[in-house]
Amino acid sequence: MARKVLIIGGGVAGTYTLEALFKKGAEVLKQFDITLVKKEKSGTDSICAVPFALQGVFNMADITGLEAPEAFIGKGIDYRTETEATSIDLDSSTVSLSTGDKITYESLVIATGRKPRIPAIEGTDLQGVYTMSTVKDGELIAAAMNDPRAKNTVVIGGGTIGLQVALAFVKHGLTTKVVIGNPIPLSGTLDPDMSQRVKEKLEKDGIEFAIGKRVDSISGDGSKVKSVVIKGDEIPADIVVITKGMLPNSGLAEKAGIEIGETGGIVTDQFLHVKKEGKYMRNVYAIGDCVECVDAITLRPRLSQLASSALVQAKVIANNLTGITYSLEPSLSPAIASISDLQVGSVGLTTAIAARYGIKVTSGKKEKPTKAKFCSGRKSMAVKLLFDAYTEKLIGAQLISEEMVADRIDGLCNVIRTGMTAKELSRMEKCFDPYVSLHRDVMVDAAEIAVDKMVKEKE
Repeated sequence: MARKVLIIGGGVAGTYTLEALFKKGAEVLKQFDITLVKKEKSGTDSICAVPFALQGVFNMADITGLEAPEAFIGKGIDYRTETEATSIDLDSSTVSLSTGDKITYESLVIATGRKPRIPAIEGTDLQGVYTMSTVKDGELIAAAMNDPRAKNTVVIGGGTIGLQVALAFVKHGLTTKVVIGNPIPLSGTLDPDMSQRVKEKLEKDGIEFAIGKRVDSISGDGSKVKSVVIKGDEIPADIVVITKGMLPNSGLAEKAGIEIGETGGIVTDQFLHVKKEGKYMRNVYAIGDCVECVDAITLRPRLSQLASSALVQAKVIANNLTGITYSLEPSLSPAIASISDLQVGSVGLTTAIAARYGIKVTSGKKEKPTKAKFCSGRKSMAVKLLFDAYTEKLIGAQLISEEMVADRIDGLCNVIRTGMTAKELSRMEKCFDPYVSLHRDVMVDAAEIAVDKMVKEKE
């Protein structure tokens, strides 16, 4: 008889789990009776593309319903939209649904995703105040942005999503201010000197910044937002978007008695089994933004709320469901973001995060063109590499350019994974063609600068 598998959540993590099982082939799929429940109405959406739709790069309709529910149903999946899991009973292996149904499972996959971090201040419930987490959020913001009465906007939070949404407002001719509690934007992925490059570019684009400021409250005129209050000063705002990061949506699991970690994410082992009362449950998995993982450098718990992380986790679950022992490696979370004309990439630790864990860092930083000087259209690339001053191994990398960042970050991810040192990286052979690269590569130069620093530090 087919094994009953229930997946709670139809976002990236739940969808990737289905796709990983599909790749096993029809004969393997016959072993399973799969049900997926999700509270949204549509099939699969591209959430990461919403800020670009707001910027007018493409239409919002282009990124919604990329794969309709019927496509999954046609493959034999009991795919239920507008259906929310309300409770999990681990003892009876059942899940209660908002429809009043109760489903029995033999294997359970919890893919409940994330939720916006809302500051504990007055006014977050006013009309005109939004979060940016779903396509529906994007549609609401788009409607507000296109209202001719809208003149002033405030974005609270200086991460990637906040900056991308701020660019959308500026492109629509709205006065836009980004309020950031941290000393720099993108503080989770960049050092201050690298972050400054992004900030200066966005200021040229027309974005104003309030750096190192905490929002006291959001003020309204009746039920409608009118301003954001910072230390008594009022910033006019017809639209406010809160983008202060995301929290794991782990409440359903916690209510069922599943262990939650220090980051707020669900605790799992290397096979993504959840934990209850000190024991891992071999038939219950968790995946995606709701999960706590292990950092590959610090070996401490962290979140890795990236689609690329969910993709790897889905392979782990699909293999273990089909009887193949497959484990998850600690996470490095390589990231890339398009912000204005810049590609901003990072992997590993920043200097601040390294200091938090007592790791002394030696850095190498270099900026130079990506191609020979006689090639038209060449761009500049800034590279900062962070090495553990004791082991001399690469532990972090930050790149900013208008081209070729993603592949380099992926390569540096593997450099960290293999434990390459500054000296080894400085001697690494690189391919060369004047139209696509330089014979003295910027990454190698940055590594050489770090090596020179290490020599001087030891003298």
